Amino acid sequence: MAKKILLSGNEAIAEGAVQAGCQFYAGYPITPQNELTAYMAKRLTEIGRIFIQSEAEVSAINMVFGASAAGVRAMTSSSSPGISLKQEGISYIAGAELPAVIVNIMRAGPGLGNIWPSQADYFQATRGGGHGDYRVIVLAPSSVQEAYDQMFLAFDLADKYRSPVMVLGDGLLGQMMEPVIIENRVSKAEHRAKPWALTGCKGRNPNIAKSFFMREGDLETANIKLQKKYNIIQKHEERYEELFTKDAKIIIVAYGTMARIAKGLVKKLRRNGIKIGLIRPISLWPFPAKIFKQLIAKNKHLTFLAVEMSYGQMVEDVRLSVEGKAKVEFFGRSGGGVPLEGQIAKKVKTLL
Repeated sequence: MAKKILLSGNEAIAEGAVQAGCQFYAGYPITPQNELTAYMAKRLTEIGRIFIQSEAEVSAINMVFGASAAGVRAMTSSSSPGISLKQEGISYIAGAELPAVIVNIMRAGPGLGNIWPSQADYFQATRGGGHGDYRVIVLAPSSVQEAYDQMFLAFDLADKYRSPVMVLGDGLLGQMMEPVIIENRVSKAEHRAKPWALTGCKGRNPNIAKSFFMREGDLETANIKLQKKYNIIQKHEERYEELFTKDAKIIIVAYGTMARIAKGLVKKLRRNGIKIGLIRPISLWPFPAKIFKQLIAKNKHLTFLAVEMSYGQMVEDVRLSVEGKAKVEFFGRSGGGVPLEGQIAKKVKTLL
């Protein structure tokens, strides 16, 4: 039975994880995602699942490695500097082909920065972040309801591809409160058999979870296997929302919190007769490149305007997607600065 309750983005992510079957959480406090950790501490304890506040971020991600290797749905969460500390462990999890969910509620940087919202971890999230040739599936919610809903998808994708999945929000999304419809869902993937898990090998050959290959050629073979998997993910898992793109001359590209602001502006400019549209990437990796190619094939005079809470990161994926066949412009602020409707509108008018 569905019910509607008021939650912050952090709390919605945590409740979504619980409903999606998360059995193990390990994390370490950092603002602006502390409500997520606090919520998991209470909820998981209530229902007999495992919550650990680790002594450090490095410990947390390696605990997730162990829990995932044992076959349970496992996750961690943090904010920008804490996610940086987890990168080695994320690389190990990707190399060992284990499913895990990592939540990053981004804050401003570089360095310790401040606790204000930012989108400046885009490169870190979409380029793997740690060492080696690997990728992480990245999802970007833009509302508290979507933050809840995406946790089901995140765990399902992690299990389906035996891969880390990152849910990338920001301090504004984590702290804002909105009504959320909570449903008792049953995930078929949650109960899918995991014959690769380390559950004890009595009666079968032992399973091994590792990313360490010392014989010549073995590591290259493992990397080729990973690349084949990433090609499949790119082919099947692009996600996006589009608005007013059919007759648009300018299309704003924005994700997460920035997409909310951009959507309001697009609707306002449309009412004033300006032919403007919006593409909201929902999967940041794989980036939804196909929609850009489709739109350019119909209109070779399009201009794309990437708007971000950074000084230009997602814009690089927009440029790669259009392959030089359309004009790409950028507007952004960082360090906790949030591009406002009026500022974006001013940039749009210069392009017109």
